[in-house]
Amino acid sequence: MHASAGRQSFQQGIQALLPLAPGVLPFGLVTGVTAANQGYSFFEILGMTLLFYAGSAQMAALQLLNEQALPLVILITVVVINLRFLMYSAALAPHMHRLPAKARWPLGYMISDQSFALSMVRNQQQPHAPMDLWFFAGSSFSMWLVWQVSVILGVMVGSGIPASWSLDFAIPLSFLAILVPAIRNSASLSAALTGGLVAVLAHGLPYNLGLIVASVSGIAAGLLVETRKKPAASHQQGAKA
Repeated sequence: MHASAGRQSFQQGIQALLPLAPGVLPFGLVTGVTAANQGYSFFEILGMTLLFYAGSAQMAALQLLNEQALPLVILITVVVINLRFLMYSAALAPHMHRLPAKARWPLGYMISDQSFALSMVRNQQQPHAPMDLWFFAGSSFSMWLVWQVSVILGVMVGSGIPASWSLDFAIPLSFLAILVPAIRNSASLSAALTGGLVAVLAHGLPYNLGLIVASVSGIAAGLLVETRKKPAASHQQGAKA
């Protein structure tokens, strides 16, 4: 890809992520406020945010630290919450293997739910073209920057944000904005509905296992519908022949 085309794709990735920023900003603010109220210094919070770069895991770790949980429990919780990134990495690996290590490592670090979903949707819209990694880089970088800035703002504001604002409500809305365009057939619809239902039913599982159970259930439902569609399609083609 020429430099000008890569620059354009990078900018398109940024533009695709920007509408989701209002849903991410409250999450970062809440994370920064929570950490500041627990007595952590600015540089401790900044270091944790840069090291983790996983909002849900960071919030869970902060809550467990506040409850003086055992370090092993905190570690297991964080690992379980972040297991979804193994699925993301497996999906991206075939597209990123051609990149040099100096490009793969930063992109791997900046993978997020939003950038992964946006790139997958874009790739589905262009099924015969290789994945646009410049687009992925643009959305990933902008998401990383929005998260860092929002957490820092939360630290600076501290407890000045009233609870009546209910900032947490904006978090699921940002994921819905990604999910709806990705539902393009019966398989993806089945995966979304199953995953959402299981996530609600399994919400009370310890160590945030409900997220993993919901993910696996959604994937299984989507695969089941997809595998059942293939024999039906083959039978219809045979009948026409």
